[in-house]
Amino acid sequence: MTFDPDTLKYDDKGLIPAIAQQEGTGEVLMMAWMNAASIARTLETGHVTYWSRSRQSFWAKGESSGHMQKLVEMRIDCDRDCLLLIVDQTGPACHTNRRSCFYTAVTAEGEAELMKPMA
Repeated sequence: MTFDPDTLKYDDKGLIPAIAQQEGTGEVLMMAWMNAASIARTLETGHVTYWSRSRQSFWAKGESSGHMQKLVEMRIDCDRDCLLLIVDQTGPACHTNRRSCFYTAVTAEGEAELMKPMA
């Protein structure tokens, strides 16, 4: 049975949030947006391709940095309006050169940086 991306629930711009999680460790790496075409490309190539809202174009993760995301598994949440991408991440996932985009902790006292950029 072939998967049809049109069966998902997209926002008014035709986008769906996608959370990337490292295979094996469960580490949450990043969140980005996908549309039906980027989902189809990802499934076709095995290389995660997002939709860049700022550039209004496809964004194949790692195409300029070399920090690729190989798709291991794609999951759909119960409401069909969010994706979980289990990936094999090469190098940092964040454009700040950190392993994860979620490197700032927030408490009542303020913010604290949890990880430094990778060397």
